[in-house]
Amino acid sequence: MKLLRYGPTGSEKPGMLDADGNIRDLSGVVADISGEVLLDDKLAELAALDPSSLPLVEGEPRIGACVGHVGKFICIGLNYADHAAESGLALPEEPVIFAKATSAICGPNDDVEKPRNSVKMDWEVELGVVIGKTAKYVTEDEALSHVAGYCVVNDLSERDFQIKRSGQWTKGKSADTFGPIGPWLVTRDEISDPQDLSMYLEVNGHRYQDGSTNTMHFNVAKVISHLSQFMSLQPGDVISTGTPPGVGMGQKPETYLNVGDTMELGIEGLGVQRQTVIAG
Repeated sequence: MKLLRYGPTGSEKPGMLDADGNIRDLSGVVADISGEVLLDDKLAELAALDPSSLPLVEGEPRIGACVGHVGKFICIGLNYADHAAESGLALPEEPVIFAKATSAICGPNDDVEKPRNSVKMDWEVELGVVIGKTAKYVTEDEALSHVAGYCVVNDLSERDFQIKRSGQWTKGKSADTFGPIGPWLVTRDEISDPQDLSMYLEVNGHRYQDGSTNTMHFNVAKVISHLSQFMSLQPGDVISTGTPPGVGMGQKPETYLNVGDTMELGIEGLGVQRQTVIAG
């Protein structure tokens, strides 16, 4: 099942895709794709619906972030062996954890802003994991049962802010629009193996990232279990699990985003995002 949110920013409605790729309105069934709607029993109720019985959404509405009211937006750094190698950094012994402000979240095709004073704005295609059931002190064997579904995330970064501005990585990760999520929340039953998904990102038609989740250093189950030892994960929390090689910082010479640049990125089975960089 592919769930989504559509409509103007701040007024998104819940929806699902039917077999023909049309959006069907879920607002008569649930208030939003968030919180308790992501529990297994609620998702089962949605899966039991006949999409053809739901109102058809006409036209091409804006697609919003596929999850609403996100409580925590947690990211994992240096989690792909080949990305760590291009960065010239050793693989960590434990997952590197940082937070991204939830105010960074935007729709998958919204314009993204280049922050004021930005000189090194970078891209990162990542597998997003949406929590569906509270996870606290869970084992790796239990971890995936706490997942509602998966989505595409562009973990946009400002490397100068991130590395040189005397703080944790959050400074370089949290600008408005630095967290496009979606287009869809694909429920976990549709993804048989989250560690075997191809992923890519292009800037202005040039493919920079062309990887797979199978090169993750810490797999999704390990990441969830590890995080749950330090904090409870709640329904609707989003975990962005790291990026494969090909980021701008890893190019020779380094290459960064400028106003007017366009990005296209996608993950197998999870859809495609497209963004244009504008001045912030």
